[in-house]
Formats: sequence, structure tokens, C-alpha cells
Amino acid sequence: MKKILFFYRKLMTTFWFIPVLIIAISIFLAVILVILDQNIQLSQDGLGKYFFVNSADSARSILSTISGAMIGVAGTVFSVTLVALTLASSQFGPRLIKNFMYVRLNQIVLGSYVATYVYCLFVLNAIKESDSYTFMPIISILLAIVAALVNIILLIIFIHKIATSIQADNIISDISNNIQKQVDSLFPKEIGEELEDEKITIVKNIKSKYLNSFTVQATKSGYLQYIDGGSLLKLACSYNVLIELNYRPGDHLVEGIEIATVYTNDDLAEDELKKICNQFVIGKAKVDGQDVEFSIHQMVEIASRALSPGVNDPYTAITCIDNLTASMCLFTKIDFPSKYRVDEEKKLRIIANTTDFDGLMNASFNQIRQFSAGSTAVIIKLMEALITINKFAKKESHKKAIIHNKAC
Repeated sequence: MKKILFFYRKLMTTFWFIPVLIIAISIFLAVILVILDQNIQLSQDGLGKYFFVNSADSARSILSTISGAMIGVAGTVFSVTLVALTLASSQFGPRLIKNFMYVRLNQIVLGSYVATYVYCLFVLNAIKESDSYTFMPIISILLAIVAALVNIILLIIFIHKIATSIQADNIISDISNNIQKQVDSLFPKEIGEELEDEKITIVKNIKSKYLNSFTVQATKSGYLQYIDGGSLLKLACSYNVLIELNYRPGDHLVEGIEIATVYTNDDLAEDELKKICNQFVIGKAKVDGQDVEFSIHQMVEIASRALSPGVNDPYTAITCIDNLTASMCLFTKIDFPSKYRVDEEKKLRIIANTTDFDGLMNASFNQIRQFSAGSTAVIIKLMEALITINKFAKKESHKKAIIHNKAC
């Protein structure tokens, strides 16, 4: 079920799904409203004469004008979006393009204009006029006029959103907010319960008690995007095995590499190993679903580009450091999950490959420190960031990671 939810979220972040969905809804509305017009005769007297068309020629003229305008503006919206994507790619890095494509407003605006165009075509086709019979879907036409007015408002909002979305401070802030929103889902706490710390020392002995071991190999090259921890734990309990994960989401895999080792006292059939392998989703690019370092790397890329000799923008780099500092202070309050996961009977089932505070500190500041050699202001800000994080750090392991970064 969680794997299905992962693919659903991935589908919702594509640039085409929402527009296609809106177009499908517009076609459905056109059919329903034309049928409604056939069965309901509204009076065109009183206020009705100001809102409803009174001739087939007027109806065709209105729908033709709206449809032509909508498809023209849709092309403009598409062009503006491409310009924003080009600016984002050249200024902040190609990996930032996804962030703009995922903006729901951009998808809705593009879908709304194309959907209004398609809607007008369907309603226009429904108008019939002859010597003995004239049919005008006046309710459908009224809705087309309302949709055109809504689209004008959407265009203003869209232009404002595009103008603000390509500003460096807003991009960095959005990435920082994304880290904070996903903190609860970035760590595999749902993979069973944790093994108590005092029992971790016996893990090696537990693995040696199993008679056989089998390897699960990557079926293709790419980035590990998702691990269905819940299903993996159920399979481990069902087959009575111990599964050790060699990689975590965000790591790059080569086809045939061992992504997991299965320890068992019995033989495992090929289809059973295949079921275990199916719990790993491998794709062409990194995604932020379970990869805690994904958004951090995006922010580091912006800072690195800002510190390059061709750009020389230390203020943008300082903004990145400020937001990374806030994220790392948040991570000091998190109990990083143990890599040892047990079932309800407290039997070790999964040894996960998890991230830790030290790894996140390195991912956040190592590259920025390397690129900031010629910028005194950025080096001072890095030192201030470590001092701030140290104030929030309570665990000794966290303080050691901060001291290690300071020494570097």
C-alpha cells in the first residue's frame, strides 16, 4: 500500500497529470451541462436577457472568442514556464528544475486554459440551428464565460508566482521548508520496532546462527528511490529470515550490485527473492521521498554556484548556510532510528542502512567549506553556524560531529 502511495505521489508531481485531469473534468462537465440544457428551459426574460445568449450566432461568437483566447494564453503560460525553468537551471542548477515543475499552481493554470479551450469546442459543437429547430446550451455558455473570467484572475496570480518563485531567497526558503515538512517521513521508523542499544552487540552472533545467506541484486542501474519498509518486514517475518540492507534511498546502484543480504536457515525460492527485490524502487534520478540529503544537496548546489568565480555571490551562499543551520538545529532534536529493526516478538528482522547526524553535517557543510576558501564572510558565517548548532546539540555524538566539522 505504501509503495502504491509512493507512485501516486510521484505521479502527482509530474507536469502533465494535473492538466490532463482538469481537461478530463472539463469534457465531463461539457457533456453533463449540455444534457442539462436539453432538459431545462430557462427563461431569457428579466435578468436572464443580460446573462444568457439569445441567438445561435452570438453563442458561436462568444465560444469562438473564448476558445481562441484561451489556447493563445495557454501558449504564453507555457512559454513563461519554460523561461522560468531555463533561468532556474542556469542560475541555481539543473536539479532545481523539479522544484518548479512540482508547483501545483503552474500545473493548474496550464490545465485550466487548455481545459477551457476543450470545453468551448465541445459546447460549440452542441449548438444546432435549422429552420424548424434551434438549440443553444445557455447554461454551458454561461459557465464558459465564468471560466474565462476565472482564468484572467489565474493569469495574474500565475505571473506573480513566477516573478517571486525565481528569487534566490524564496527558492532557498522553500527547500528549507521542504526539509522540515518531511522530517517525520525521511527516516525508516516504520520498519518494525528498534532493537535496544544494549542488545546491538550480539547482532554479529545472530547473523552467524543462520545457515544460509542469499543476495538480492539490483535489476537495473539507477538511484534507489524508495524502500517499502512495511512490506519488507512482513516478508522477513513470513519467510523467517533476517534482511540486511546495504544501501539507503539516494544511493546510486549499478545493475547486479548486491543491495541486500538475506540470512535464513532454509532455502529461498527465486520468486521469494524476487518479492523481496520488488520492495526496492530504482529510478533514473534522485527523489526526496526517503532521501534526507536530497534537499540538503539542492541547497548546497545553490551555495556552491554562488561561490564560483563566475558568479561571486556570497550573500546567496550565506542565505543557504542560514537555512542549513536551521535544518541542522532541527536534526539535533530528532532521535535518529536504530538500524536494527525487530518484529513484534522482538526478533531481529532487518538491519537497515540509515543516515546519522554526522553524515548530515558533512553533506551540509563540506562542499560549501571547500568552495568558500576565498570568501572571508562565508567562512565566518560557517563558524557562526557551527556555534549555533552546538548550542542546540545535547547528545555527545552530535557535539563530536560538530567539532569534527570545525576542525576540518
